[in-house]
Amino acid sequence: MIKQFLNDPSLLLNAVGEGIYGFDLSGNAVFVNPAAERMTGWRADELLGKKIHQYHHHSHADGRPYPADECQIYCTMFDGKHREVKGEVFWRKDGSRFAVEYTSTPVYKDQQLIGAVAIFRDVSKQQQTEQALRDALARVKHLSDQLQEQNNYLIAELNEDWQESGLVGKSHIFQTMLEQIKLVSPTDSTVLILGENGTGKELVARNLHRLSARSKHSFIKVNCAAFTASLLESELFGHEKGAFTGANEHRKGRFELADNGTLFLDEIGELPLESQSKLLRVLQEHEFERVGSSVTRKVNIRVIAATNRDLWEMVQSGRFRIDLYYRLNVFPITVPSLKQRKEDIPLLCSNLIAQLNKRLGKQLKGLSKKAITQLQAYDWPGNIRELQNVLEREAILSQQSVLQLSQALNKGAVLSNNTDLNLDAVQRLHILAVLELSNWQISGSQGAAVKLGMPESTLRSKMRKLAINKRS
Repeated sequence: MIKQFLNDPSLLLNAVGEGIYGFDLSGNAVFVNPAAERMTGWRADELLGKKIHQYHHHSHADGRPYPADECQIYCTMFDGKHREVKGEVFWRKDGSRFAVEYTSTPVYKDQQLIGAVAIFRDVSKQQQTEQALRDALARVKHLSDQLQEQNNYLIAELNEDWQESGLVGKSHIFQTMLEQIKLVSPTDSTVLILGENGTGKELVARNLHRLSARSKHSFIKVNCAAFTASLLESELFGHEKGAFTGANEHRKGRFELADNGTLFLDEIGELPLESQSKLLRVLQEHEFERVGSSVTRKVNIRVIAATNRDLWEMVQSGRFRIDLYYRLNVFPITVPSLKQRKEDIPLLCSNLIAQLNKRLGKQLKGLSKKAITQLQAYDWPGNIRELQNVLEREAILSQQSVLQLSQALNKGAVLSNNTDLNLDAVQRLHILAVLELSNWQISGSQGAAVKLGMPESTLRSKMRKLAINKRS
């Protein structure tokens, strides 16, 4: 058997899986193996004795002509150098092409160059596999980037100085609101949440998301009052690198982060007019462009908006688009003020005290009957947030397991007839009280930052924002 192969080497050449061409110094084909025939569709008797560059190697992949004097196989015949070539194509008889890798090797006899041999293989499937892997890796990177951005966003959300009270209450007006939440949650309808500051509008929005089919996807919040018109568009729609000064890298907006989930637009009444038309387009078409980009992107989101403003009055005064108003006001839910549901105060206090026990490391059992009576006699212009601040202050001050009110509400939480009280005013009073209790010590285990349950840097930032100093 070995002798047979030695006497007829073509048996081996015909058996290999790679295509093999043999050429003389004129570039004519002198050998074509069966594998080359199978891959190209050209039979050996059609190519032997001919310059086959014009048959299988005449053009690049993009259709540009491939001159014979540039062909790496022919170059080997002229200079006798071995070559390994990737990234080219061979053409089949039917006009189709396939990606190849080949070697071009000189053939010598008696130290004289007499021709060349080209050995090639079809790498189309390999390239497809590699491309599929690159695509998969790109998708993984895209998802990883999105998850990282969502994670960063959620971490920032968790660090916000606002403790959710939970949707608790037995009053008729509150139970009516809960029924509305249950009805609209399973749908994709846009919800407009109305109510005074501090009533728990964000908590309603989060529960709408939790009870929806989108609950396994992101709940993304945007405070429309926190940004200028230009920065708000960047926050909502994202931006490309170099879109404006300071845009050092591309950034996904909240719409992209909320894809397949819920986007909560808080304080929608503060949205600038120039941004309202762009928001309207997203609500209508579910598509947008990043700032600095002309590429249209599509999203599948549910929008929930909230405001303490009278949007219809804003429409009539020209400060809010009427078409956007009707787009948002599909299913309005009004969150009642605490003044409207004072019978819920005992349940709310129980819920808040349970949270304060965890946050402050306390073991408070509840409120005295006298304290509950005092709380229910107050009108709560700051609503649940103000109630939370009062309870937190008393929890810090109290040395007993049952809370009493150590300060009159009309002094410690601002006079009840002051209907202009806002959250900043309540926070300022609360922070001042804790600072006084801590002898104005901010850091350390006995400092105000620890008692308030926030980082020292956050407390200092709030003090600057609220103009709090020792002379306050």
